[in-house]
Amino acid sequence: MDTNKLLKNATEELLEGRLERRRLLQMGLSGGAAILGGTLLAGCGGSGSSSSSGVTDADVLNFALNLEYLEAEYYLRATTGTGLSGSDVGASPGAVSGGSAVPFSTPAFQQYANEIAADELAHVRFLRAALGSAAVDRPAINLSTSFDAAAQAAGIGASFNPFADEVSFLVGAFVFEDVGVTAYKGASPLISNKTYLEAAAGILGVEAYHAGMVRTVLYSIGGAAVTNAQAISDLRDMADGPDDKDQGITDGANANIVPTDANGIAFSRSTSEVLGIVYLGGSGSGGFYPNGLNGNIA
Repeated sequence: MDTNKLLKNATEELLEGRLERRRLLQMGLSGGAAILGGTLLAGCGGSGSSSSSGVTDADVLNFALNLEYLEAEYYLRATTGTGLSGSDVGASPGAVSGGSAVPFSTPAFQQYANEIAADELAHVRFLRAALGSAAVDRPAINLSTSFDAAAQAAGIGASFNPFADEVSFLVGAFVFEDVGVTAYKGASPLISNKTYLEAAAGILGVEAYHAGMVRTVLYSIGGAAVTNAQAISDLRDMADGPDDKDQGITDGANANIVPTDANGIAFSRSTSEVLGIVYLGGSGSGGFYPNGLNGNIA
């Protein structure tokens, strides 16, 4: 029989098992999501706006949805070889380039990837349900030449394929996870509805777990994995502006699994700082989003 087909089927079964654990939660959210969606649509007229920023809760959640589309496509393609289904991307989604099943050789690493893929898919579905008809479609996503450009800018090499092997996959995951944590924390003051704020805090917690796992495993691998992570951290610091809001996975001779400020608090990034990273320094588009994000925060 086709070994690759067997591996793909086995991985999909593992992913479905992860999703099954969340199915009860999703059933519980389905009614709440309908209520949230109705409230949110009313808020789009102005009542859901943040008095300090002028953006609505819908704008903030759609900004988060754009980021979740990227993460879901990355992890799903790495674990199953295929991305989000047509029912999860909107009526007129952008195309996704790149991405393929990673030839994992360490069962634990594949288990980690399967669990994160299930989480990111659940995030997309939750945000789309909460937003209802206000949810933006998946934007065009680049998972191929964007990594080459990032590798060149970081000084890692002329090209980089995060789907080539499990270590490369983890280095690629490192590009996203810390950004997700800082993005959710930075966006939290923009959310006026406490129900949305609680949901965003819950997603932030999950992204922090993911980031901690990726950082821990890369540190345990050592060598080039640590060096490349530091180069990516430096690149993110350069792309998001003059402030120092990023840290590698080592601090001198010591492990640095949790990047925090002097008070032991996770960093916040503004939406513009996050865009600077995902656009790889581009203005309005570029990097992982060749045509930019969809929605009012882009």
